[in-house]
Amino acid sequence: MAFESEDKAKAYWRENLSLMLKLLLVWFAVSYGAGIILADWLNQFHLFGFKLGFWFAQQGAIYVFVVLIFVYVHQMNKLDRKYDVHED
Repeated sequence: MAFESEDKAKAYWRENLSLMLKLLLVWFAVSYGAGIILADWLNQFHLFGFKLGFWFAQQGAIYVFVVLIFVYVHQMNKLDRKYDVHED
């Protein structure tokens, strides 16, 4: 990466960390919150014939994680273009 200034590099890194923190919070909320803490309450609802709390613990958290990977890639591509460090 060829940043023009140290300030620009720090701003890039700060935005990257902010994005990662937001996505990790979503992942934590889904995997720990929906899969463990709220599982009993969510089990009163059903999805594809399974109790929702069980579904989140077994499948939903994985699906959300995969979606978060794609969101991260998309957002980082935008961030790279913003700071002119993309690989086009």
